[in-house]
Amino acid sequence: MARTGSDDRDDERTATIDIEAVRAKYREERDKRGGGRTYQFARGAFGHYARDPNAGPLEREPLTDEVDVAVVGAGIGGLLIGARLRESCDLERIRLIDAAGDVGGTWYWNRFPGVRCDVESYIYMPLLEELGTVPTEKYATGPEILAHLQAVARHYGLYRDALFQTSVTALHWDEAAGKWLVRTDRGDLFRARYVCMSIGLMHRPKLPSLPGLESFAGHSFHASRWDFAYTGGDSEGGLHKLRDKRVGVIGTGSTTVQIAPHLAEWSERLYVFQRTPAAVDVRGNRPTPPDWAADLAPGWQQRRMENFHALTSGLPQDEDLVRDRWTQTTAELAAAILPKADGPGDPRDMAAAAERADFLKMEELRDRIDGIIADPETAAALKPYFRLYCKRPCFHDGYLQTYNQPHVTLVDTQGKGVERLTRTGVVAGGTEYPVDCLVFATGYEHEFAVPYTSRAGYDIVGRDGLKLSEKWESGARTFHGLQVHGFPNCFILSKAQSGRHVNIAYMLNEQSKHLSYIVKSVEESGHRVVEASEAGEKEWVEEILRLATDSTDFLESCTPGLYNNEGKPGDLPALNSSYGGGSVEFVNILRRWREAGDLARLELR
Repeated sequence: MARTGSDDRDDERTATIDIEAVRAKYREERDKRGGGRTYQFARGAFGHYARDPNAGPLEREPLTDEVDVAVVGAGIGGLLIGARLRESCDLERIRLIDAAGDVGGTWYWNRFPGVRCDVESYIYMPLLEELGTVPTEKYATGPEILAHLQAVARHYGLYRDALFQTSVTALHWDEAAGKWLVRTDRGDLFRARYVCMSIGLMHRPKLPSLPGLESFAGHSFHASRWDFAYTGGDSEGGLHKLRDKRVGVIGTGSTTVQIAPHLAEWSERLYVFQRTPAAVDVRGNRPTPPDWAADLAPGWQQRRMENFHALTSGLPQDEDLVRDRWTQTTAELAAAILPKADGPGDPRDMAAAAERADFLKMEELRDRIDGIIADPETAAALKPYFRLYCKRPCFHDGYLQTYNQPHVTLVDTQGKGVERLTRTGVVAGGTEYPVDCLVFATGYEHEFAVPYTSRAGYDIVGRDGLKLSEKWESGARTFHGLQVHGFPNCFILSKAQSGRHVNIAYMLNEQSKHLSYIVKSVEESGHRVVEASEAGEKEWVEEILRLATDSTDFLESCTPGLYNNEGKPGDLPALNSSYGGGSVEFVNILRRWREAGDLARLELR
């Protein structure tokens, strides 16, 4: 690879890095923010923050019928399960069940102004080839993604038996019948031969634990339940009802990066309350050229997804098909630790090289802030001082520019967060900021920290009365992160003990293809029940623990947030971690298992 002037400049900067000083700065910023849980869930007295503002009243009679497959969750995972089963199996009745009013999952709930995917549309939006669809932009808007997911449901006939505005309350295996009993909050009690759970990651909003939250008299809502009746406009913007309003936003993650420019455009005054700044890189969005799809060969989307998957996992490829900041940044970080001609090198040297490369990338992002923000004090407050993947990187071409507007104030809380709410405002740093409207852009329940059955809202009772909550009391126990011994004809899609990757849709697609292969094999074998064997589960759990990357030191060095359990990474169950051999190898394991064709470590009866 030819060297460039940029490479030479990076070498010069690397030579002057004082790693100890960098580490000290990162520790200082981390320690400002303390640790421990600073959030509460949108339940009980605060349950209204999780209500659906998009669905109207629904009345129907309870169902007492039978289906082939019950799929809990109608987001991308649930739709992919339904689609792949339709393609591979002769199963007539596939029932999606979701508390939302339609399919879409996170794209149903998150309709806030500016909502857009941060992974390229051509690899994120599922089943594009199957539907003959080409996204209009490299990074599609939320409405376009939702419309596509609705088209997927229509294409595969998944609306016919679907139950929306309906929550499962219990799943119970009937051994004598060889079927699952499914209860819901609408009085349904029906049977299903198979159950598949895909409850998603971003649907149960969390709120800050703030004194005064219950007595705040202004208008407030969580960003994932955007109140357009109050703000006016829609996901594209146009929030005209905010012209005379003072608006506050708590949270500075990827949601605020997208909503802040729209709030600034329409509100009389905007306060953004920051605990930790985001690392914001260039998005570089652009329309899809009219002739872009003309020369695409069959299988283009799978090839493009796999190319992105490999590159962002640090595996060099002959070509970068996506060519965005995800692939560019990962390639730069991976290049720092590639084996040298004289051998793999000392692991300590590789770790040091990775740390230096990470610092250079973060310096690039901090320099970008200096080049955009006019006020030096605001620029300094917006600079992120942590390792790049301590938090999910953000991408936007207008967020930073928002703070150059005179009516926009960044309230930097110096890592302490907001202190409390009053009836009319927000107190931070001892100062009260009056607001008419308060938006909580504070994220969702942690999929690794919150027990699975708690997030699902129901327990699963398998053979001999075994409850999943009891079996997973100390952490997940699965075979390939998908099946659980003692829970026949049951499949669970999650990140625990499976692959974890920035393109969640890709991993859900791989899991759904694997699931449909198993169900097809069972149907063709003449058997009725499939279950992970005790030995298979034991071996996989041992593999998870053996390969579990000891990332505690890295996570403890990060500022508190979602990835490190608010500064308490040691409290996360090791069994809930993803497969430690990397997501590329995880997908390869599933493929090799299918290619063997012997359904190893499964029990059929």
